[in-house]
Amino acid sequence: MTAREAAPVLEPLATRAAYAGLVPLVAALVAAAFAPQPEQRDLALRAALAWGAVVLSFVGAVHWGLAVARHWAWTPGVVFGSIGPAVAAALALLLGGQRGLATLVAGFGLFWLYEHRRRGAELPPDYLALRRNLTLLVCGLLVLTMLVGERAGVA
Repeated sequence: MTAREAAPVLEPLATRAAYAGLVPLVAALVAAAFAPQPEQRDLALRAALAWGAVVLSFVGAVHWGLAVARHWAWTPGVVFGSIGPAVAAALALLLGGQRGLATLVAGFGLFWLYEHRRRGAELPPDYLALRRNLTLLVCGLLVLTMLVGERAGVA
């Protein structure tokens, strides 16, 4: 049996907390769709952008933590995989608006590809499944927020 096959199952509390992290994106989507004032819709879009940037930075920090704990060697790929999401998040915040949300979607998608193709054999299957599900949900919520924001006239 390999180390990956013997990996422990994620704690239920960790899984619930991970899915709870979607609540701010759902709230921002609802506010962007139904807030009566343009300023409120703009605030909702900025909230989605800010929360998405925080979460994208967080997923890279997981890899940083694995390297700090000496589970992974400090290779250029690990360093890039650890800080790349934070760089993409910062770029998204600088761009703002629809472009920023699109940058987040691209960042989440690219990190998912990196994590599954380059690091998948070293990560527990239940973690990878959780990350896949969350990436799809986060990207879907961000895209819906972009579409609602565009329809509502929020740049």
